[in-house]
Amino acid sequence: MRLVLTPVVTTAQRRRARVRAPELVGRGWLNTGGRDIKLADLRGKIVLLDFWSFCCINCLHVLDELRPLEAEFADVLVTVGVHSPKFVHEAEAAALEAAVERYEVEHPVLDDPELTTWQNYAVKAWPTLVLVDPEGYVVHVAAGEGHLDALRQIVSEIAAEHDAKGTLHRGDGPYVAPPPRATELRFPAKAVLTKDNTLLVSDSAHHSLVELDLDGETVIRRIGTGERGRQDGLNPTFSEPAGIALLPDDVAARVGYHAVVADTVNHLLRGLDLDTGEVTTIAGTGEQWRDGDTDGPADVIDLTSPWDVTWWEPARGVAIALAGNHTLGLFKPLERRLERLAGTTVEGLHDGPAEEAFFAQTSGLAADGDRLWLVDSETSALRWLDADRTVHTAIGKGLFDFGHRDGPADQALLQHPLGVTVLPDHQIAISDTYNGAIRRYDPETGEVSTLAADIAEPSDAVLVDGELVVVASAAHRLERPVAPGVQLVSGDAHKVRRPPSEIAPGDLELAVVFTPPTGQKLDDRYGPSTRLEITSSPPELLEAGAGVGTDLVRTLRIAEGFTEGVLHVVAQAASCADDPNVEHPVCKLARQDWGVPVRVVKDGPHRLPLMMGGLDESI
Repeated sequence: MRLVLTPVVTTAQRRRARVRAPELVGRGWLNTGGRDIKLADLRGKIVLLDFWSFCCINCLHVLDELRPLEAEFADVLVTVGVHSPKFVHEAEAAALEAAVERYEVEHPVLDDPELTTWQNYAVKAWPTLVLVDPEGYVVHVAAGEGHLDALRQIVSEIAAEHDAKGTLHRGDGPYVAPPPRATELRFPAKAVLTKDNTLLVSDSAHHSLVELDLDGETVIRRIGTGERGRQDGLNPTFSEPAGIALLPDDVAARVGYHAVVADTVNHLLRGLDLDTGEVTTIAGTGEQWRDGDTDGPADVIDLTSPWDVTWWEPARGVAIALAGNHTLGLFKPLERRLERLAGTTVEGLHDGPAEEAFFAQTSGLAADGDRLWLVDSETSALRWLDADRTVHTAIGKGLFDFGHRDGPADQALLQHPLGVTVLPDHQIAISDTYNGAIRRYDPETGEVSTLAADIAEPSDAVLVDGELVVVASAAHRLERPVAPGVQLVSGDAHKVRRPPSEIAPGDLELAVVFTPPTGQKLDDRYGPSTRLEITSSPPELLEAGAGVGTDLVRTLRIAEGFTEGVLHVVAQAASCADDPNVEHPVCKLARQDWGVPVRVVKDGPHRLPLMMGGLDESI
């Protein structure tokens, strides 16, 4: 029996699946006080496995989505983060430890650098959530974001069922908080040079901004209480702020603030008066964008993880790196308006007209005249947008290729860069974060070189009197690295190690499996409630089936002559309360992007299921 969509799944139906959860296997554990954990140790608890990677913005969204669920079911639910890395740097134990602190992960984390547990659970995407019942059986799988309500419903059902059976054990879980560490800055993200010749730094893990003297160490003032929040005024709160953009003087005088701050986890833009330190909310609603309008009054349009901002004169506005949906936004302060600047929300690397371009977690911006430079962290790419709204790529090959290699730009490789800076001669400095390096790109010659190395996760750099001051995020400080001069690194090229899915040539049924939670249904009263968009790299891999549709099952035709490629899949489904007495039911949108590496083999399967929520009974 093959199940793709069903209106209701009860706990009894889940029990019939009776798939025993594989053991948790990895290199070690964090947040357990040094103790290794086995599934048997968690018997009697509901276990939520969160397969994540700290490079992945969708995974970071899920960490925040899960916080209220973990608090609500603290005595019966144990969340375990299974960290399965994409990039080489993420496989380093120290880097994972830093990320767990940076993002305030308050549950045990299994370090799975070889993707052993990932493969044992047949995971195909970051993030993926797996629920295991108190008897050790898998009862629900969901990929992507927006599953909080469904998880709350299912956890409630499992808790009630096993409470009645006597198989539910209440009490504390195995989480042990690590000792706190005190530094003036904690995981700083971005910096700008103010007109008063000071450095303004976003101190992300302290949820505040810090103004420093040019020595990069002397604190002039701190803006923000240090608590996570979204309060305006003279005692403001932020949630992991990142990019900072200074406005032109004439614009600042008219709008009443001098700088725009990307308040990343709050999904807001905040205005900062540098004279008084007062903060106001200027764009966003505080809700994360999942679907709907992107153009309109700034106070009614949702944003999603604004990571960097910069003033771009050709657009007379603040360009926004919206890492959360792989697009560029535009904020016009004078009009108090938000617009889509570029991108489609499909994650990938595709140049051309702005409205057709694919981006991949844009995390750094810098303007140089008519050019808007940007770095896409997930494709390890340096790109630019022209004033005519055309997108170009200088360095980068796609979602699965990265490394540290200098030379001609078409051969050069980066690893998850987060920052970009324009140098006085119009050359470009790249904060090549996961390579721990500052790289240089010369637009005239197309050559790439390494300016400095051995920096702890550089996330930005700013010019001070002709010298680069680097935000060494994982070292919790600003640094003036000693440049070795032009250095050419011919390092290794890497590919993401995620195992490819084998498929057969010819017809292939791609099925996105989604089951609305109990008490909800797919509601088509106002149009289709599901959407599926499929493209491929290379585009010629798909002879048929690419494009956008409303069914979550589609027949693709894999072209002859290809042995490998990538299927790019974006799926979303809105489920609403199934109550005829409710005229306007509340609907929740689940969404997931997949970049599925595939290997085409003669005897491969003719069906590729992708879990967005539920259980696929055909597996």
